[in-house]
Amino acid sequence: MDPCPFVRLIVESLALKLPPVSKPAGPGVHPSTNPCYCTITFPECPSSSRYAPLPLASDESSLDAGHSSKVVFSLDPAAVQRLEGKPASSALTVAVHVGKRGSTCGMGGGRVLGKVRVEVELGMAVVRRGWVPVGTSGALLHVIVRTEPDPRFVFQFGGDPECSPVVFQVQRGGNPAVRQPVFSCRFSNDRQWNTTRSRSLPNEGTSSGGSVRAWFSSLGSFRGDKEQQRKEQRKGWMVTIHDLSGSPVAAASMVTPFVPSPGSDRVSRSNPGAWLILQPDTGFSATTWKPWARLEAWRERGPVDALGFKIELITDTGAITVAESSLSVRKGGQLCIDSSLSLSLSLNGDGGTWAWPFHEGFVMASSVEGERKVVSQPMVQVGARNVNCMADVALFIVLAAAVDLSMDACQLFSHKLRSELCQIHS
Repeated sequence: MDPCPFVRLIVESLALKLPPVSKPAGPGVHPSTNPCYCTITFPECPSSSRYAPLPLASDESSLDAGHSSKVVFSLDPAAVQRLEGKPASSALTVAVHVGKRGSTCGMGGGRVLGKVRVEVELGMAVVRRGWVPVGTSGALLHVIVRTEPDPRFVFQFGGDPECSPVVFQVQRGGNPAVRQPVFSCRFSNDRQWNTTRSRSLPNEGTSSGGSVRAWFSSLGSFRGDKEQQRKEQRKGWMVTIHDLSGSPVAAASMVTPFVPSPGSDRVSRSNPGAWLILQPDTGFSATTWKPWARLEAWRERGPVDALGFKIELITDTGAITVAESSLSVRKGGQLCIDSSLSLSLSLNGDGGTWAWPFHEGFVMASSVEGERKVVSQPMVQVGARNVNCMADVALFIVLAAAVDLSMDACQLFSHKLRSELCQIHS
C-alpha cells in the first residue's frame, strides 16, 4: 500500500514592522492603532486565498512563535508533478492590509499596504526566512516559507455510502489513476441494532463500556407523537467497513437520532444527532466493539445554509475535540483534521493535559457533496504518518461515511429522504 506524494507549503511566523514616525507615541507604544492582516495566494491553489492576522513586532526577537499565524497549502500529486524540478516554479503572494477585515458590496475592508512575492521551489526545505520589504511602504514583513513532504493514502467510495459500495485505494502513478479494491462498505437501517449489538459491548464496569452503553441507551429513550414517529426515519443507521477477507474492521452507529427541533423542520445545534465510531475490541470476538470517536452533526442557521459538525476522539479519561467546522449544504466541502492549524492540547477535568493522539500536521480529509448531488463518492485522504495498519485506515473511512450520511440526516424534514436511506434491513 504505497502513499501518494503530497507536499505541504507552510507559511508561518508572520509579523509586521511598520516604519518609525517623527513623533513617537511614547515608550513601548506603537504609533499604529489599526489592526493589520494579510491574504496569501498561491497559483497552484487558485480557490484557496488564505487570511492570517499580522501582529506588530519591533524586531525579530519579539516574535512569539507560540502565537504566530500559520497558513498551509496542500499540493496534490498533480501539482507536485507540475512544479517539480523547476528552478522558479511559482510565486506565493502575500498582500498586507491595514484596517479592519470585512466586506461591503464585495469590497475588502482593509487598505492594501503592499505585496510580497516569494518564489517557491519544492526542492528547498526552507524557501524564505526573515524580514522582507512590503512594496515601497517602508514596512517589513517577517515570514518563514517552507515545504515538507506529506505522503497520504488516497481512497474513494465506489458509490454512495448508503448503497454499500466497494472502497478503492487510488494510486496516482499513472493516467488514469490506478484503483484497487481494499474495503467493502455495508450500510443498514436496522432500528434494533442498538439492542442486538449492545450485548457484545464491554461490561458496565469498564471505562469505555459504560460510556458506550450510555450513548446507546439515549437512542432507545426517544419518544414522540404520531407525526414525529412518521418522520423518525433518521435513527438506527449503521455503516460497517470490512476488509477483503470479510472481517469487520470499523463501524459507525447512529446513537442519537436526528430529529427536528420543536416547531421546526431542522436538526438544531442544541439537539444534534450523533454517531459513535467503533473499532473491534482486541481480545474479544469480531462483533465486540469499543469506541474510538464520536461525531455530532446539525443544520446551522444563519446567512449560509450549512452542515455543522464536531468530532471527538474518545480516550480512557474523556474526549478530545479534534475538529469542529461547517460545510455548505448546497456546495458541500471538505472535512479536514489537521493538528498544526487549529488544534491544541485539551485540558481534562483535573487540570492536566492530554497528549495529541496523532502525529503533528495533516491527519485526514474527506470530500462531502452537497445534499442536492445525485451521486456522492467521498474521496478520503489519510496521512501516512498516522497509519500503522489497514485497520487504522478503516476508522477514517467509516468516519468519512458518517459525515457524508449526516448531510442526508440533516436534510430539512419537509424533504423526503432517498429510498436507500429508508429501507429497513434485517
